[in-house]
Amino acid sequence: MNQALEDLLDLLDLEQIEEDIFRGVSRPSIVPRVFGGQVAAQALVAAGRTVPDARPAHSLHAYFLRPGDPGAPIVYTVDRIRDGRSFTTRRVVAVQHGQPIFHLSASFQTYEEGLEHQTGMPAAPDPETLPTAAEMLPRHLPPKVADRLIKARGAVDMRYADVPPWGTVGERREPRSQVWFRAGGKLADDPLLHVCLATYVSDMTLLDSVLLAHGRGGWAVGDVVGASLDHAMWFHRPFRADEWLLYDQESPSASGGRGLGQARIWTQDGRLAVTVIQEGVVRVPR
Repeated sequence: MNQALEDLLDLLDLEQIEEDIFRGVSRPSIVPRVFGGQVAAQALVAAGRTVPDARPAHSLHAYFLRPGDPGAPIVYTVDRIRDGRSFTTRRVVAVQHGQPIFHLSASFQTYEEGLEHQTGMPAAPDPETLPTAAEMLPRHLPPKVADRLIKARGAVDMRYADVPPWGTVGERREPRSQVWFRAGGKLADDPLLHVCLATYVSDMTLLDSVLLAHGRGGWAVGDVVGASLDHAMWFHRPFRADEWLLYDQESPSASGGRGLGQARIWTQDGRLAVTVIQEGVVRVPR
C-alpha cells in the first residue's frame, strides 16, 4: 500500500465526537477548496457507521452547497430517517464555519434474491497495457501542473483509455471517455470501504466528457471553471475497489452553464457494479 492511499484511508476514518456526529479533515487538492469526492466519501462513511454491517449501501444522492475550506475540519451530522425491515435511510449534513456545505441522502438494504439482468460491458483496452498517470500526464501538461495532479491522485492507480481533455485542447471529440482505476494497494474486506473509495474516485473525471465535446482542456489548463453541483450513485453489485474497475463515462447534454455526466462502473470480469450521474457548473472564463 502506498503512502497516499494510507493517508486517504486515514481521512475516511472519521472521528466520532458524539452520537451520530463525526468529524473529518481534508487533504490538499488541485483547486483551492475541498475535493468534492472526499466530502461525499466521508459523508457516506458517517452514514454507514450508523447502519448494521449486514445492510450495504445501494444508493446515494447528494448536493454540493458551498466550497469546502481545506484548512478547517468538517462536521458530519447523521439523521436516522428510517430503519425498516429491508431498507435503512440516512441523511447527512456536512458543516464548516457554521454553514452547511454538503447534503447527502443514502439508502442501505439487506441482501435479498430477486430478478437479475444487466446490459453488456463496453469494449475497453486491457488496463495493464495503458500508461500510468506518472507516465501519461507529463506528456500533456506543464511539469508543475502534472506533478500536482499526480500527487492529488496518488492514492489511486488511474489509467486513461484515450488522451484526456487537456491533451487535445481545441479539438472537439465525442463526449465519452473511459478510465480504469483501482486503489493503490490491498484494502480491508469491508464493503463500505470499497463503496466509499469508488465514491471518492467517481468525482475525479466524470465531467471530462463535457469538456471533450467542446475541445476544452478543463481545470488543469484553466480554459473552464467549474464545480460539482449534485451527484447520484447506485450500487448494483458487490465489487472491490482494489481490483481494476472500468469507469465508462459520457455527457448527453450541456446547457445553461451546466454540464451533465453519466457513467457506469464495471468490474474487469464484466459485472455492472455502479451507475453514476453528476451535474456540474462548467463555465468559460470571460
